[in-house]
Amino acid sequence: MTIHALRSAGLPRLQLPCLAKLERAVVAMQDPDMGVKLRHQRLLITAIPHAMTGSDVVAWLAQKYGVAEEEALHLGNLIVKHGYIYPLKDPRSLVLRADETPYRFQEDYSQLHKRINHAWDFVVMQAREQLRAAKQRRRGDRIVTECQEQAYWLVNRSLVQNADYYKQEIRFCRAAMSRTRVKSSICLEGYIKFNDQYAPHDPIMSGCLPSNPWITDDTTYWAMNAPAVCMPTKLRVERWSFSFQELLSDLLGRGQFLEFLQKEFSAENLSFWEACEALRHGEQARIAEMVDSIYQQFLAPSATRWVNIDSKTMERTLEGIKNPHRHVMDDAQMHIYMLMKKDSYPRFLKSEAYKNLLAEALIPPETKRRVFPFMRKPRHSSPSPALLPSGDHEVKADERSRGSREPPDFLA
Repeated sequence: MTIHALRSAGLPRLQLPCLAKLERAVVAMQDPDMGVKLRHQRLLITAIPHAMTGSDVVAWLAQKYGVAEEEALHLGNLIVKHGYIYPLKDPRSLVLRADETPYRFQEDYSQLHKRINHAWDFVVMQAREQLRAAKQRRRGDRIVTECQEQAYWLVNRSLVQNADYYKQEIRFCRAAMSRTRVKSSICLEGYIKFNDQYAPHDPIMSGCLPSNPWITDDTTYWAMNAPAVCMPTKLRVERWSFSFQELLSDLLGRGQFLEFLQKEFSAENLSFWEACEALRHGEQARIAEMVDSIYQQFLAPSATRWVNIDSKTMERTLEGIKNPHRHVMDDAQMHIYMLMKKDSYPRFLKSEAYKNLLAEALIPPETKRRVFPFMRKPRHSSPSPALLPSGDHEVKADERSRGSREPPDFLA
């Protein structure tokens, strides 16, 4: 009668409340006394037994639930689409027609997997016997079986029937298998290199020079590494060569880089980058004003500090300016950032200005440093008496008794 899907353990799957209501309606429709009247229906020149018409189904639903004909037709369509009844005239169209189109109740197909649990040879032999029996079956029975199976597989078909989907999945899996992956040894080498590079600049791992301001009252370390100082430390200047982002994140390093760009007549690139950063983190009420100021100063045809941006990036930026927001300049900012990183930054590291700054950088006076300067010297406990020889144990006991009678050194 109805279609039930079984789990792998053979237990029925829980039905949704809406499907449970539909099944109750279908059970009521199959009642021999109060249900839909089943009789032989003509399909062309063939008589179909135990069938019903679409008009009978609509009339029974309207009378049973006291609804209008439109609502009864809609309920009947839901019953057909969920596979509880199927049409005999056009089994590929799961629609209930309120006319003389014949319909039948769907049988249970959930036990099909129990029938096909033998060897493949037996399945082939059984299929041949079924084919021979089907040829001897009456024409009406053959039409009923074919329509029933077609309606069932239309309801229970797989979600994806397009071969292109599986081809795409195969290409994705092949690309994933052939994707270049970094070896763990190379990753570990990268971590070690990063640690060796940044370890001297870590105040906890390498200590602070000239003193540790976290455990002492001397704040010289903070004063020497302030954002704006006359002469930076050598460790600070060396850190600028680690990456371009390290240079821009330091206000003093950014100022030195700006002086270098001014000598190369390209200081507008860094000014444009700073203006975009101010726009990204600025006030929401001034977004439109800041976007217009950046455009007039750096992007307009008559701009006083025009920056060189490719045509595609300029088109996207000009299109975004029509509806200004804080990220409208991101593409142009990234273009200028990569231009400075690949062109100006390497020349800055090779310039005489950076070399002189590195040579004249301040080196704090050397002091005794530990790996963890805030840690005290650990105390060593005396060995257990059970681990000492008997003679040594007596000597240790005599020393403790003698030491208890003698006053301490600081009291002598």
